[in-house]
Amino acid sequence: MRDSLPRFVFVLALVTACLSAPAAGAAPRDPWAIDWLVTNSESGLRASSAWQVSFSAVEAAHRSADEVRPALFMATAQEATRTRPHAIEYSHGYEVRRKIHVYASFATLPLFATEIYLGEKLYSGNYDPFGSTRGAHQFVASSIAVLFGVNTVTGIWNLKEGWKNPEHRSLRLAHGLLMLGADAGFVATGMLAPNKEGEGGNRSAHRAVAYTSMGVATVSYLMMLFGR
Repeated sequence: MRDSLPRFVFVLALVTACLSAPAAGAAPRDPWAIDWLVTNSESGLRASSAWQVSFSAVEAAHRSADEVRPALFMATAQEATRTRPHAIEYSHGYEVRRKIHVYASFATLPLFATEIYLGEKLYSGNYDPFGSTRGAHQFVASSIAVLFGVNTVTGIWNLKEGWKNPEHRSLRLAHGLLMLGADAGFVATGMLAPNKEGEGGNRSAHRAVAYTSMGVATVSYLMMLFGR
């Protein structure tokens, strides 16, 4: 028994050394330890490991968001610049002229109606012993001339200053051209009118040109009244 004991101890030691040799070359690993500084490939952990913690996807998401955010902001700013209407500044004189032009234009149709009534009375040859109808006709005609003179000056002035505003520009231009045509017609109407004694001139042409000018002016007035 004593002779076999050293041999048994020697064999046991040899077997123990053989079994522990592979584990001695590798460092012991704690299965609960997580290395926060190495990547998945360096740590040797499998992707399916239940204890694997990776921040690469989160960092990539944050990095992508940081890269996209400035580009998105620039695109939004450029889109706002393209779609945002530019502010148009008008002078104080523009606003004053606009008010004069608008308020004075309210008298256009009443003056036209009154002038047509008085003109038809004179054209039909109704007896006017005191000349009251002729005097009223001339007074209303003068009022129309003053009205269109004021509105022509204020309208052209504001059309020039407001030309930089593209909103309703075509409508304003058409309105101005029609009113200038009516102005020319009213000048021709006055030149064709008979004198104070009812002589000279051309009554038929005077009447026809007056109606045409009033019609053009009325169309232009209604365009601005309902077209904006």
